[in-house]
Amino acid sequence: MVKKQNIVIVEDEDAIRRAIVDALRISGYHAVEAADGVTGLREARRGGVDLVLLDLLLPQMDGFEVLEELRVTHPALPVIILTARGSEDDRVRGLRGGADDYVVKPFSARELLARVEAVLRRSPERTTPVVRITAGEMTVDCARREILRPGGERVPLSEMETDILQRLAAHAGRAVSREELLASVWGLRDGGVETRAIDMHITRLRQKLSGGEAEPAVEWIVTVRGKGYMLGPDLALVTDPQTTEGKS
Repeated sequence: MVKKQNIVIVEDEDAIRRAIVDALRISGYHAVEAADGVTGLREARRGGVDLVLLDLLLPQMDGFEVLEELRVTHPALPVIILTARGSEDDRVRGLRGGADDYVVKPFSARELLARVEAVLRRSPERTTPVVRITAGEMTVDCARREILRPGGERVPLSEMETDILQRLAAHAGRAVSREELLASVWGLRDGGVETRAIDMHITRLRQKLSGGEAEPAVEWIVTVRGKGYMLGPDLALVTDPQTTEGKS
């Protein structure tokens, strides 16, 4: 049986929300409702969500705020904005804020479903974790939380260090901010929290990932000035868990 995709609908108008929920469920989706921004953000951050339909004019927290908060912890989660505010400035602000699409009210169920299908179809696979990262003869085994160096030496990684590497690997090719790491790895949302903890963990990770004098220098973690950190360009990522089974 094909697993139903989970869609969170954040809409304060009951009639509109119910109509969207009915249309999605008839089409085979699992729909979760939220009538305000705070509830919507909480539901969107739960595990297993595939898409968020987000109104802009919401009580407690407006749609732009929800989108901004969501992008810190879930930068790749697809979001379609649903709103009666169809001005160009609002559309541009929403898309620049990380929305994947924008549907202006009133819209038909047929149009909405077509947008949902299109966004889900073009969205990359987001649930497969990176389990191995390799450079030359050295490998990070995220499943076992250890570095495998040439010659068989094993260097253990802490849970936090592994989580940082997996977060960077999940977004290879772009910088991940310190704030995003604090939110996703530490679960901290206070903007005033000292981010030096991130830098200290990165420094320790780099020391552990150093291959020694006999190994060619490989830049595992790159500092992007003013933005954060990203994985180096010469690393290979493996996302198939079966590749680690049976290996010791």
